[in-house]
Amino acid sequence: MANVHDMGTLPAEPEKATLEGKNKILGFWLFLGGEMVLFGTLFASFIALRNSVPEGPTGDQIFKLGMVAVATFILLTSSLTSVMAMMAMHRQQVKKMLTWLWVTVVLGLAFLGLEIYEFVEYVHEGHTFTSSAFGTSFYTLVGFHGAHVAFGVCWIALLCIQGMKKGLTVVTAPKFYVASLYWHFIDVVWVFIFSVVYLLGKAG
Repeated sequence: MANVHDMGTLPAEPEKATLEGKNKILGFWLFLGGEMVLFGTLFASFIALRNSVPEGPTGDQIFKLGMVAVATFILLTSSLTSVMAMMAMHRQQVKKMLTWLWVTVVLGLAFLGLEIYEFVEYVHEGHTFTSSAFGTSFYTLVGFHGAHVAFGVCWIALLCIQGMKKGLTVVTAPKFYVASLYWHFIDVVWVFIFSVVYLLGKAG
């Protein structure tokens, strides 16, 4: 299929212009439903085990809310850049869409960098995966989310490369759209992690 870069050559919502595109979006919503159940289980496990600290530091002792707040701001900003990308897509401004998506990738990498630094600091302070049930549940939940962020960064980067080659079509548009949905999902999950893990952890 030929590249599409000119205004007015695609429908207003190109991601829903074909039955295949609509099915991809529906299937992805079902996938996110399963992800919600999985994360819900991890949250429940963490809440049940967060005070199980026979050895090793507690969350109140090690959590640094300033650094976590910066990471939260970065990730929420990346959600905004993803929105800007989808707005550009609906206006068929391919270059702007790809630019905003690349910014999203950079912000995602910055978030991951802060999270890795945070984990290294915790390990130095004795908070490891095996130090306590709290440590196990913490790294499982937060690390699982981090893996989702890493996957999202790789996914969006690959889509950007594809978009640079193929442009915006009714075939590529659903891919960009579901990637944006995925990115919003992991941002929402992080808001819950920030509230349940870090804020409650500092509260004791």
